[in-house]
Amino acid sequence: MAKVCFNVSLLLNTLKTVSLKNKRFNSSMAKKLIYTEYGDPLKVINLESAEIKEPEPNEVVVKLIAAPVNPADINTIQGKYPSKPPLPAVPGNEGVGKIVKLGANVIDLSEGDHVVPLSSNLGTWQTHLVLSANSVLKVPQKLGIVEAATLTVNPCTAFRMLRDFADLKPGDTVIQNGANSACGQNVIQICRAWGVRTVNVVRHRPDVGELKSYLKKLGATHVLTEEELRSTEIFQTKQVAKPKLALNCVGGKNALECLRHLQNGSSMVTYGGMSREPLTVPTSALIFKDLQFKGFWMTRWSKENYSSVDRFEMFDELISMMTNNELKGPTHEMIDFENFREALLNTLTIQGMIGKKYILKFN
Repeated sequence: MAKVCFNVSLLLNTLKTVSLKNKRFNSSMAKKLIYTEYGDPLKVINLESAEIKEPEPNEVVVKLIAAPVNPADINTIQGKYPSKPPLPAVPGNEGVGKIVKLGANVIDLSEGDHVVPLSSNLGTWQTHLVLSANSVLKVPQKLGIVEAATLTVNPCTAFRMLRDFADLKPGDTVIQNGANSACGQNVIQICRAWGVRTVNVVRHRPDVGELKSYLKKLGATHVLTEEELRSTEIFQTKQVAKPKLALNCVGGKNALECLRHLQNGSSMVTYGGMSREPLTVPTSALIFKDLQFKGFWMTRWSKENYSSVDRFEMFDELISMMTNNELKGPTHEMIDFENFREALLNTLTIQGMIGKKYILKFN
């Protein structure tokens, strides 16, 4: 009799263990970061739990794998970015996840597919998202997690500026400042793949030689400090042709030095202003050199071209470069989702040779 009781007790314990495991596996609760007011991300962001909704017929449930912390995300939380989601909001514009459940009418996607969000402000800093099937892009599972998680902002910004503002051909030259930024590194690699030369301007720092070496390994033709740009003779000696395009994310005197070297009739595209100094354009640059000055914001372009052929051809070309090892993800550090404050703090304060991307990793 004791033996029978022992077996029953063992069976009950086993069933209890299995039940707990299934409960954890089938949990209907998600975790998300949320803010109810704009301000210091370290103070206004909190971790909360929420129920995972069942998908509507045309929706999918996506379990996030990784999501980057971008400077634009920080600015959005601070209330300093032009795009302001209604509060309360979950931060995060980029990420990659795996589909874990399909709505009844979804036929072009399958459970297990890796997808990235196609719209901004969907809130990728959470373990699960319920999204419309037409608001995600299926990406190959062989695409690296970092490359997939950071696909829709910096690589696309670099691609569009290079494609839309000049008719670049192999042997042509592009000049850019902020070359060690995440976007700048994408510019270097895309130009290398297209046979376009790059002149890359960076701020002087104690280990600038190490930085120059890193960017040249990515494919940079020349890397110059701001001071070196003022006295360089690479254009006069025809080491490289004068640039047909300038990409500016700094502004101020730095941008002025870059535009001095442009070919007549060329464009400078401004997509940032890290120096917080205005872009000052000499009258002669407009009258005698016929230079064009334009701005670019990826968020606006994506909204205006949401379902365009150009957008999906861009994704195909970028993904092809990434899977062929022509374009790699940014220097990064993966941080567990529960340690999100570490990623926020490092993004707010990081000072380094190369802009490191902090990426939230979901278990």
